[in-house]
Amino acid sequence: MSIESITGLKVAEYLLEIKAVQLNPTTPFTWASGLRSPIYCDNRKILSYPTIRKSVAQAFVDIISTFDQHPEIIAGVATGGIGIGALVADLMNLPFIYVRSEAKKHGMGNQVEGICPEGSKVMVIEDLISTGKSSLAAIDALIEKKAEVIGMVAIFSYLFSESKEKFSHYPFVVKTLSHYDFLLEQAVVSNYLAPQQLETLKGWKNNPAQWSSQFDQTL
Repeated sequence: MSIESITGLKVAEYLLEIKAVQLNPTTPFTWASGLRSPIYCDNRKILSYPTIRKSVAQAFVDIISTFDQHPEIIAGVATGGIGIGALVADLMNLPFIYVRSEAKKHGMGNQVEGICPEGSKVMVIEDLISTGKSSLAAIDALIEKKAEVIGMVAIFSYLFSESKEKFSHYPFVVKTLSHYDFLLEQAVVSNYLAPQQLETLKGWKNNPAQWSSQFDQTL
């Protein structure tokens, strides 16, 4: 088994253990977008578990070491990437900044908070990748500040084709500690899911909008 698989399954195990990720194929959750989903992910719960948060932060450090360039600054995407990003920056003894979803409407009107000199090599830390919209908004804000974004690492990705397509237009690599396929594999191993529920969850990832629509029609 590869190091990537070992890390991916272990992080998935953590997420299930602390209920940062919850799976419910029969009674789906409703996202802020209105989309119905059999999965709900709140990786901020990791911060409440000292042993797990240290392990996850170290996993970030390990995966960042595989990039071609070494970062000069760690940037967390608000809000989920702030806590874990600060821990990663501390472990790497690097400056930390964070990026708001939009510029403040008062004060200095900052979107990027902290010191980010022009040309700085920045590694972006995100908690979750779904469509990629919020992650790329943060990255665009850093680029506007004339930072050199050298990569992004997230705790978890749904592996939506939409996000892959969006990131393909940028010149850096995006990596994740774990992702949806690892989660399903670990959920079966941990007896969190029955094998027959697997197909429902796979079907959702392939076309979330259609899956949600079909469910709505049964109400």
